[in-house]
Amino acid sequence: MTAPAPIPASAPAGTRMLVLLMVGQIALHAAMAGQRMAAPLQALEAGHSAWTVGVLLALFAALPVLIAMPAGRMADRHGYHRPQGLAVGLSLFGVACALAACFLSGWWQFGLQCLGAAASGAGTNVGVIVVLRAAGLLATDSTERMRVFSWLGMAFSGANVLGPVTAGFLIDLGGFAAAYGVLLAMPLVSVWVMRRVPAQPPAAVVARPAGSSRWALLATPGLKRLLFINWLLSASWDVHSFAVPVLGHARGYNATTIGLVLGIFTAAVTVVRFVIPLLAHRLQEVTVLRAAMVMTAGVFAIYPFAGTPWLMAGCATLLGLALGAVQPMIMSTLHQMTPPDRHGEAIAIRSMTINFSSSVMPLAFGLAGTALGPGALFWLMGAAVGGGSWAVNGLRRVFAPPA
Repeated sequence: MTAPAPIPASAPAGTRMLVLLMVGQIALHAAMAGQRMAAPLQALEAGHSAWTVGVLLALFAALPVLIAMPAGRMADRHGYHRPQGLAVGLSLFGVACALAACFLSGWWQFGLQCLGAAASGAGTNVGVIVVLRAAGLLATDSTERMRVFSWLGMAFSGANVLGPVTAGFLIDLGGFAAAYGVLLAMPLVSVWVMRRVPAQPPAAVVARPAGSSRWALLATPGLKRLLFINWLLSASWDVHSFAVPVLGHARGYNATTIGLVLGIFTAAVTVVRFVIPLLAHRLQEVTVLRAAMVMTAGVFAIYPFAGTPWLMAGCATLLGLALGAVQPMIMSTLHQMTPPDRHGEAIAIRSMTINFSSSVMPLAFGLAGTALGPGALFWLMGAAVGGGSWAVNGLRRVFAPPA
């Protein structure tokens, strides 16, 4: 049976669907982002060491590595509603564990926080896979895909601001329990969204051939190159988040100044994702990815020489513009090179590489930063991104028209 044609995102029904997906994802993602900000503060206040706090943060990304592939397959088989229900359930359980931990103490409290972190991270990751797959079905060509994934990227950025700001305000106002209580209500918005998203027609879900390996998808021409590019640029994002506070602290900048530099980076990411839909008809994914890699390598080369907060803010702006353009291009390319009935699995593989990197790379950053200094982190990552830009040439060959 042939799958029905997708509803274009430019059509009224497609636009309404995209808005619903964005609202649901903001609610789900903001709850996790707020918990990820509050849980380490609560652990530090309870007297736990920085190492245990690092373990707590790593758990937000550890479990998603294990469940990403089953979640992707579930999305391919069942569409939006069933896996999204799982995502909401895991998120509610995770925040509820954090709320319950407020009424315990010692290692019992920390253990429940770890359980909540793992569940929240897993729930949000399942939601990301489901939403990205559903959004891809709204696009009929690469231009629409870039637009759709740019708008979704803005939803992710907004959630990363809404969750921590809400949690921080409520912690100061009424304590950690009050913050978790409000965060617990956020995933319920996703339930409201689920009731308004139309059910996916059965013909749009194509069964996976019996006996096919879950890793056979990696044989798709260009996919391993795309994942490698995605990993390099995702690690660049992590390096910036890690090294800027370390570099700013070494130079004697206060927390407000460091926060402003990171905030300017986030603002630049949001701006470029707002501009991409306006220029999508003039852009090519491979060209944008290559430009982003060259620009990232150049910014990392000069970042350690930015001796004032204003110069650091300028570097953060350029880096935000480069890295902010990556996710829409990666997702659009991923949907072009993989079969429609395995988009969920392809998104899951991408999610696994990102979450594994987010779990392991901070440990490597810490060792390298201690041994070589924060400036060396920028140079090492810049050299890796610049040297890895050769992989884009392979993507050009994949999409080149036949002779």
